[in-house]
This record gives sequence, structure tokens and C-alpha cells, in this order.
Amino acid sequence: MATNPTRDRINPEVMDTTPMRRPSWIKVRAPSGENYENLQHLMRSKSLHTVCEEAGCPNMGECWGSGTATFLMLGDVCTRTCGFCDVKHGRPDLLDWAEPERVAQAVRKMSLRHAVITSVNRDERRDGGAPIFAMVIRRIRELQPGCSVEVLIPDFKGSIEALQIVMSARPEILNHNVETVPRLFKSVQPQDRYEWSQAILTNARKLDSEVLTKSGIMVGLGETFEEVKEVMRDLREWEVDILTIGQYLQPSRKHLPIRRYYEPQEFEDLKAYGMELGFKWVESAPLVRSSYHAGEQVRALSAIHRKLNEGK
Repeated sequence: MATNPTRDRINPEVMDTTPMRRPSWIKVRAPSGENYENLQHLMRSKSLHTVCEEAGCPNMGECWGSGTATFLMLGDVCTRTCGFCDVKHGRPDLLDWAEPERVAQAVRKMSLRHAVITSVNRDERRDGGAPIFAMVIRRIRELQPGCSVEVLIPDFKGSIEALQIVMSARPEILNHNVETVPRLFKSVQPQDRYEWSQAILTNARKLDSEVLTKSGIMVGLGETFEEVKEVMRDLREWEVDILTIGQYLQPSRKHLPIRRYYEPQEFEDLKAYGMELGFKWVESAPLVRSSYHAGEQVRALSAIHRKLNEGK
């Protein structure tokens, strides 16, 4: 049974959880429009979930309006209790092995050129639900030839066996977000480990050098600017190709508070620093989320990435 998704998430050292007043550059439009309504109907008709809805993504109106969405698999109940996330947590239902077929059918119905698939954590399973990822990648390829697939996976507790299952289906992009700096892992995502993220991202590169790797960071949770840059340097050492950086937005008073809003120029500075480090693509802006402009990234980088590997 699912529990209250926000219970016991607040760092006891931080008592004031009143949301900060949003600055002028944080403007979230309410989702609307014909494409948005059609996509919403499609998701409901196939009993599908999207992280766009479950996590309250600020770009949902823009992305759904253009006919793209990030599918949330393995159910909609997470086994972890991250303090920033609005997805329900608790004891999930059994895996739905028909879910990959429904997602692939939706991808074909939407005529997608790029599909983004993510999931809740399923720590009750040794494989973390990895077979579902492999199944949906292969089925999308069958039903929608030419559609590239990006998977945003959990850390699988660093399991290379679970990662191998996903990588065997050869997604175009293997994404795993570190989310925050190591110092804040205990309060922000207490069941996660920085070392598990490192294992997933570095082993993905070893298992298939042609797959683009990607990761993301939220800012505004109490990290320092230098700590963000340190994580960026780590990610480049792990040979991550694509980086996303966005402002944390507090879903409710029961979630971790925003410690500060980064200025637009600071996001520009982080982007410039990322490009200097050697990332192939950096999305850095207040409302950037992990799958923002994902289709553009894969189309721009895949051909270049293949040519570079052919020359090795």
C-alpha cells in the first residue's frame, strides 16, 4: 500500500519549510492545448503514467503541447523516500509485464522520433525492474522503427548485472541523475549512494562505448557553487556525455525547502564551465529537467558519437 509521499522527508535540522517567493525568471505555464489534451487522454486510455505528471514537471505544458512525454514505468509507487520528489512512495504492486507493450503502442500512436522512459525505484527486486526497461526498448524498436530511445534508470544499487540487462537492448542514451552533491545525499536522497551512481555511469560506458551517457543535477538545495563544479568534474571523469542542470522547485511545504534560487547568469556560467570540461551537450537553465530537449540532443550527438568511436 502506498504511503503519504511526503511523510518524514524533511531534514530535522531545517525547520522552516515555507516556500520562498519565486523570482521573476521562474515562470511556469499551466498545461493546456489540443495536443496536451489528446496526450492526456492517450495516457489514461492505456493506463500509463508519466513522470511529467507524477513529479509535477514545470515543462509539462511545453512538452505535451509538442507531443512528447517521459513515460514512468514499474508502476507509480517508489520504494525510496527522496526529499525532493513528489512521486508516491511505499510498497508497490507486482510488476506489470504488459506495461512495455502499452508504452510502445503509445509511442507508435504519437509517432515519436525519440522516446524517454524512466521509472520509480523497485528495491524489493534484485534486478530493480531492469527487464522491463529492456522489454520496452525492444518493443519500441519493433513498433516504431527509427525512434531513438533514452532510458533514465535508477541506480540499481550499483548492480552491474541489472545494468547489463538494460544495456543489452542498446538504448541510444543511458541516463542516470546524480541529483545533488555528495554532502547532501543523506538528507536529499537518503537511500541512494554517490558510489552507486558512479558505478552505473562508468559501467554503462564500459558495456557499450557507442551509447551516449547522461546525468543531471538540481541546484538550490544548499550546495555550494564549487560543490556543483566538483560533481561536474566527477561526471566528466566518468565520461558522461550530456549534462542537465536545473533549479529545484519545492513541490509542497512537506518537501525539502529551497535554500536559494540561482540567477540566470549562474546557469550560463555552469553551462560554459561544462563545455570547457568537455561535455558534448549541456542544458543549464532554471526550468531545465532531465528530458528537456532530449530529442534534439540525441539527433545532434548520435552520428558524431558513432564516428568518433569508429576512429578509435
